[in-house]
Amino acid sequence: MPLASVVVSGIGIISPLGNSFPELMEGLQAGCSGVRIIPGLEKIGGLRPRLGAVVSGVDEKKIPRKFRRSMSAMSVFAYLASQQALEMAGYPEGQLGSGALGVIIGSTLGSTTTSEDFFKDFFRDYSLERMKTGLFFRMMGHSCAANVAQSLGITGRVLAPSAACATSCQAVGYAYEQIAMGRQEAILCGGADEFHPLTVATFDIMHAASTEFNLQPDAAPRPFDSLRDGMVCGEGSGVLLLENKESARKRGARILAEVVGFATTSDTSSIANPDVGAMVTCMRLAMEDAGCSAEEIDYVNAHATGTIQGDNAEAEAIRQFFGDRVPVSSLKGHLGHTMAASGAIELAGSIGMLQHQELIATRNLEQVDVNCAGINCFQKNHSQPLKTVLKNNFAMGGINSTIILKGYQDD
Repeated sequence: MPLASVVVSGIGIISPLGNSFPELMEGLQAGCSGVRIIPGLEKIGGLRPRLGAVVSGVDEKKIPRKFRRSMSAMSVFAYLASQQALEMAGYPEGQLGSGALGVIIGSTLGSTTTSEDFFKDFFRDYSLERMKTGLFFRMMGHSCAANVAQSLGITGRVLAPSAACATSCQAVGYAYEQIAMGRQEAILCGGADEFHPLTVATFDIMHAASTEFNLQPDAAPRPFDSLRDGMVCGEGSGVLLLENKESARKRGARILAEVVGFATTSDTSSIANPDVGAMVTCMRLAMEDAGCSAEEIDYVNAHATGTIQGDNAEAEAIRQFFGDRVPVSSLKGHLGHTMAASGAIELAGSIGMLQHQELIATRNLEQVDVNCAGINCFQKNHSQPLKTVLKNNFAMGGINSTIILKGYQDD
């Protein structure tokens, strides 16, 4: 069976750099930082980081109350981003409930904030009398996907991958495969997460969170930099509308990019530590899926979070494939690590680069670490012809994922 071509026709963004795709691109191109000092972290015993990358200016009251009451912050983010993607694509409202449109949106966990609030109240007197009916719908693992589908009346397939930092990259890849196989005509796909001190603490305990720049929020994180000391946790949502190319063209949609390759693999060498060979395998399989060679890749958007081990391993994997020929950058110096949302938000940034034919440099990269040398870590934004982009997301638990995008040319 011939596979259908899959394109991106809409993008929705809720991020530390703004709450739309144009705002995201404006912030990235200007070299802005979404990282700030988070009040209250200093009150948590044993927690060393003080920084986070959080969203602002989100108006949840744009969502009808009957839907909003089952949403935590992450579901609010996912709903608003999904609405933006549909509006950008001009997707017909009458088609939302046709079964042709599906949802694949994941998160790292259900709402940690909701869980904390519930147990804080429950442990007062071990009573369930105050428990509200909408509680579970904010806590369940597929909360974002289910809330988006319910509130928008989407009746197609609903999936909710949960693979930490690789979540939304997987979501986009799975959507690409479903559409290519003809199982859905269009899919809203991506991820969302909300900031919580427990997330920060998880990485702090593993010595993977930045602590040296607590008084200099715009100086962290520092992907590939010799002074990097860990990631900065963030929040937000990125949602892409993927469509069958012929269907998108028939309804006159503006096509933003084409998804041409995807791979996701399991690294069984360690549940916590990255493995160069597994990263190389994932990129190779994605390129094979796209039918392209390393010589055809014009830019690599790295996962690079600013951790010592992660950046070293990814740099070595990229070096083995591309040497110093292909420009490489990470957007986490601008955005922090938006967890389950990171893949889709950074894919959106990569699509913006394809549109503008401009590469965005890694923020806070001043001196490339010796262990990350040998790849083209450029340090200034610059114009360059771009056709094909490779995007990595690598997660704890040994989950690796790679997407390959092409700029769209109407044939």
